[in-house]
Amino acid sequence: MRRALYPGSFDPITYGHLDILRRAARLFDQLIVAVVENPRKEPLFSAVERRDLVKKALAEEKIRGVNVITYSGLLVDCARELGATAVVRGLRATSDFDYEFQFALTNRDLDSDIESVFLMTAGQYSFLSSSLVKEIAQYGGEVGKFVPDCVARALVAKLKRNRRRKEG
Repeated sequence: MRRALYPGSFDPITYGHLDILRRAARLFDQLIVAVVENPRKEPLFSAVERRDLVKKALAEEKIRGVNVITYSGLLVDCARELGATAVVRGLRATSDFDYEFQFALTNRDLDSDIESVFLMTAGQYSFLSSSLVKEIAQYGGEVGKFVPDCVARALVAKLKRNRRRKEG
């Protein structure tokens, strides 16, 4: 069985992520989305909230047969534990490639049995990032064409709660 891991912060998941996810799911017998708990980042959503949003987005987009987990630690350890032989990463631009190339070579040094597989995002999503989506939402912009409805609603609700907390 060809099992792959698609790791990321997914804060929040976007149509760009879903494009990569949908295409990777066709290439592997089993695809596992791994929501990263990275202590160096301050995500808007907790790891559990991000995991749940990924699951809701998959359901909304009718993408089946994909497992979703959270993880912290070394990616190769997670892949090994799950029996994944490939790590899927999406590329938008050459700047992504520079970072991902370094990451892939390091992972190969840590475990040469785990391959990195890069998929180019669809052109319409080449500019799209979770950071951009959060910024648009923060200023009251419409994010519905960048993320599924469940994610757009969660963004609005989370930002509203955060504003109330700061004001109160």
